[in-house]
Amino acid sequence: MTGGRQPSYAHLLRLSDDVGLLEHARGAVPRRAHGYCLDDVARGLVVVCREPDPTPELVGLAERYLAFVSHAQSPSGAFRNRLSYERRWLDEPDTGDWWGRAMWGLGTAAARGPTGWLRDDALTGFDQGAHCRSRWPRSMAFAALGAAEILDVLPGHPAARRLLADTATAIGPAGVDARWRWPEARLGYANAALAEALIAAGHHLGRQAATDKGLRLLGWLLEREVHDGHLSPTPVGGRGPGDTVPGFDQQPIEAAALADACARALLITAEPRWAAGLELAIAWFTGDNDARTEMFDPATGGGYDGLQATGRNANQGAESTLALVSTLQHRQRFASLVGATTGKVQD
Repeated sequence: MTGGRQPSYAHLLRLSDDVGLLEHARGAVPRRAHGYCLDDVARGLVVVCREPDPTPELVGLAERYLAFVSHAQSPSGAFRNRLSYERRWLDEPDTGDWWGRAMWGLGTAAARGPTGWLRDDALTGFDQGAHCRSRWPRSMAFAALGAAEILDVLPGHPAARRLLADTATAIGPAGVDARWRWPEARLGYANAALAEALIAAGHHLGRQAATDKGLRLLGWLLEREVHDGHLSPTPVGGRGPGDTVPGFDQQPIEAAALADACARALLITAEPRWAAGLELAIAWFTGDNDARTEMFDPATGGGYDGLQATGRNANQGAESTLALVSTLQHRQRFASLVGATTGKVQD
């Protein structure tokens, strides 16, 4: 691909086998010893089902990823997360982040899956999981994004509507300090997903106050994650009111979550500021970042695992590669609104 117009799935295919999506890599070589996690397979399901014109290879990935997600789900609706390379589950069903991401994947597959049977089966899994709730706001936010996908095609779906409403409550009120409007004492990870979930909840439930709150939080986050004209995401370990900028180790998931939220805000409001935010997220991958380092490998199609002050982590795991592909999908979708200044990404 040239100019970032189309994402490459080459490394995603390299990381995938007949079971699912391997979590880690050394360089571009999959590390089988680390096995699989539902978090990444569910992310993969979102990404491949977003592809508007999937190849037979991507349809095959969607089928395998859905089978993995379904296998991870317990009768209660909760999910296991970690599967060894020897196909042994290493944990018990619960509602951590992996539940939320599984629900996001199932909702996306139910709405956008490449075949009718896949969409039907994903909806069945979503309905089973929608009986659960998580004590973790981010897990609820991820699940809410799956509910929003369902409501795009089934506007009256009761379980999806209840899940969105409960997520808006779980995220809680914005901070009262004018200098710190975020609903948490510190920024954590995938921060923009909280704002996006509120935007989606307000949009689908007809609650303008929730939409406005989500947009304000997203704008506040953008203001604090732009440094010297480029994106400077919250690093591992989070960021609080007194922390200096920039901070490292920066993770691709932060740029991808911001791209997702800006894309949704752009669809709902058509405001240029969200196109600019999306462009900042894309540019982070193409080298407009705190270390002036490209965060993708043009030879493999993979995304690098983290940005340090002195360069990058050269490993190309599933999370970072999916973050790259997901962000470039938005560039493809909004090509007429996102500028051509974000550099070139090539196969």
